[in-house]
Amino acid sequence: MISNEMAARLNAQINRELFSAYFYLGLSAQAESSNLTGTAAWFMAKHGEEMSHALKIYRYLLDQDATIELESVSAPPAKTAGIMDMFERTMHHERSVTSAINDLVDHASREKDHATHIFLQWFVTEQIEEEATVNDILGRLRLFGDQGQGLLMIDNELAAAAKKIGAAAAPAA
Repeated sequence: MISNEMAARLNAQINRELFSAYFYLGLSAQAESSNLTGTAAWFMAKHGEEMSHALKIYRYLLDQDATIELESVSAPPAKTAGIMDMFERTMHHERSVTSAINDLVDHASREKDHATHIFLQWFVTEQIEEEATVNDILGRLRLFGDQGQGLLMIDNELAAAAKKIGAAAAPAA
């Protein structure tokens, strides 16, 4: 069983993960409104991935005989100024999630909570991947542009990436 303090911190992380899902859902809607269907699909796939992260922590807390304490989820930020802004906000958001995960790992270490420390390593690795992916997309947007043919190429690439994210997040049969 984990400490009440660790459980409270993990409950807060569930809320952060649910906010992340909401954040990506909002970006998906904005991309769809701009006829960026590949980008919209990518953000929708990220929405599903973040929901699965929340449920992973939820299951861990239940397995540790801790109480689940769900809270309100804040509204995502207002409309963005275009695709570059969407991904710059995404990078900022992912960095804040990385910081929160690192704080959880630090707390688990201070408590000598080895089970939670091990559990959180998956999230540490996941955040490295998340930031690298967004950094790559931002690099491509800067290189090829966020208009015209460059934008169309990136939108098509994001559509293909969304399929891979969805396949990876799908439960095994």
